[in-house]
Amino acid sequence: MMPRFFTNEIDENNIILTGSDARHIGYSLRMRTGEQITVCCCGIDYNCKISRITEDTVYLKLVDKVRCAAEPNIEVTLFQAVPKQDKLEYIIQKSVELGVSRIVPVLTRRCISRPDERDFSKKLPRLNKIAAEAAKQSGRGMIPEVTPMVDWKTAIGMMNQLDVTALLYEEKGGCSFSDIDFSDVRTVGLVVGSEGGFDSGEVAEADSDSIRRVWLGNRILRCETAPITALAILMFLTNNM
Repeated sequence: MMPRFFTNEIDENNIILTGSDARHIGYSLRMRTGEQITVCCCGIDYNCKISRITEDTVYLKLVDKVRCAAEPNIEVTLFQAVPKQDKLEYIIQKSVELGVSRIVPVLTRRCISRPDERDFSKKLPRLNKIAAEAAKQSGRGMIPEVTPMVDWKTAIGMMNQLDVTALLYEEKGGCSFSDIDFSDVRTVGLVVGSEGGFDSGEVAEADSDSIRRVWLGNRILRCETAPITALAILMFLTNNM
């Protein structure tokens, strides 16, 4: 696989990489004129040939472009109730590998870890760096965003903007993933509790036509296992595995 680099916007007639990416290409990878790299933007792979390298800029010529094969055809937002920091980092890494598009940390009533917004914002650069590294490692065509932390009410508002949302709830009475029709769905939410799960009041507050309670079975999964399991099931059911 060619080295992969990410950008938020691209001019096909003037593709350049600057800053740390350019230095990594020239000094760490020791790449030279004529060698090829892939620039990823919004799920598209731009396969390019290096035309010129300076100290802080790499100039590229477009060879071809294709939709990134590693990108799913659905956009999945993971609403993750905030767990302890090491667990959140693990969840971000693995969910990016599995194809998530966005990760929204949510402060719920049973969260054991309770950072305030200011403290959590200081951790965001590291969390987004973990997402970026996982995207590169897994061949993604985009870097999923880890958003600022939100409260439960805000999260519900975001869920209701999606085509369908699956809220993982350990109490019986919910449906299974196979009961949900994903055939015409393009935006999906996946809601996972922290170490303490959700309380019944929060589940009631999230009651709407587009938010479905999903039961994963009799075994209670850890908060870092549940999102990975659910994402794998979702990707399989939508032919994205």
